[in-house]
Amino acid sequence: MENKYSVKLLPRAHRDLDGIYTYIAETMIEPGIAAKLVDTLEEAIFSLESMPQRGALRKIGAYANKGYRQLFVGNFTVVYRVAETKKRVVLVVTIRYSKSQF
Repeated sequence: MENKYSVKLLPRAHRDLDGIYTYIAETMIEPGIAAKLVDTLEEAIFSLESMPQRGALRKIGAYANKGYRQLFVGNFTVVYRVAETKKRVVLVVTIRYSKSQF
């Protein structure tokens, strides 16, 4: 029996990844580092297909106390929600720089 979840990035999460890449590649002029970081973030995000409940429930800031979970990847926080329906799915809402107050 397959216990994997389907991982879906909502539009904002896609924009966040694009923004992270663009900022590092163009502003800091480090496209190689930007690509590696986005790869690392995507690998962590898609690892949620198994054991998505491992991320802590979000208790402060945006998305607090509403059933959202968070996964820390380096200096970034991935905020997501696990939908326990017939189609078990992880919805990634946003990816933010951890030191920002959100």
